[in-house]
Amino acid sequence: MRSGYLNDLMLVIIFTLLSIPFILFPPLNETPIRIILGLPLILFFPGYALIAALFPAKGDLDPIERVALSFGLSIAVVPLIGLVLNYTPFGIRLMPILISLSGFTILLSIAATFRIKKLTAEERFSIEFVSNFRALKASFETEKRLDRILSVILILSIIAAIVMTIYVIVTPKEGEHFTEFYILGPNGTADEYPTDLMPGEEGMVIVGIVNHEYTNQTYRLEVKLNESLLHEESITLSHNETWESPFSFKIEKRGDNQRLEFLLYNESNSTEPYRSLHLWVDVSD
Repeated sequence: MRSGYLNDLMLVIIFTLLSIPFILFPPLNETPIRIILGLPLILFFPGYALIAALFPAKGDLDPIERVALSFGLSIAVVPLIGLVLNYTPFGIRLMPILISLSGFTILLSIAATFRIKKLTAEERFSIEFVSNFRALKASFETEKRLDRILSVILILSIIAAIVMTIYVIVTPKEGEHFTEFYILGPNGTADEYPTDLMPGEEGMVIVGIVNHEYTNQTYRLEVKLNESLLHEESITLSHNETWESPFSFKIEKRGDNQRLEFLLYNESNSTEPYRSLHLWVDVSD
């Protein structure tokens, strides 16, 4: 490319790779740079790389069409990638989406680079801010009035979409307020519960609490055996914080279907359990 031109596809690849650590790894993903790099990765780069691969020549599209199609195709491509991932074992999760989207953008950028290299320097499209801005201004001034109005509406629609996306990301809507409460077997899975014991034999389960209440919560955990209190403790969790702890117990009395209850109270109601779980335990020789 001629001197003074920026290798825009190389910049797309660099920014795509640079966005990965700022999206995945703390404390980088807790900074505003995550949003600055993440928005183009979702809203612009995939479509721009696709447009560059399909229309590498300068005369294929004018700058307004390239920008508009880059946003439009990005908005179309990202849900399609999510749809494909939904039917794979990886699912719609952050890591698979990030790898798929980055891979799509980088592969198309490389393909576009090979196509561009087959063109002469005069035929290649690239970004030179001053000249392209002047060309964009000139093409806008020479458009018919109706085309000019449609171009303005298109540009305003793109700006509105970007602003709304930033607003949704910066101020996410609160979901349902709830608390997860569960018990697991000694191996950390939902099986192999100690439901068959000998008198005095120790049984063990793992008790878990996850706070999704969008505020700090103080819980009271009670464990009862046949209505007799075995254990009580207070647990304070911040939003999205998880607490897990092993709980061991022994039952000396023989008998079938002995009720081992796990009662969770929250700070809004100290008399009625907020969540409750139980195990039926048989004790025999």
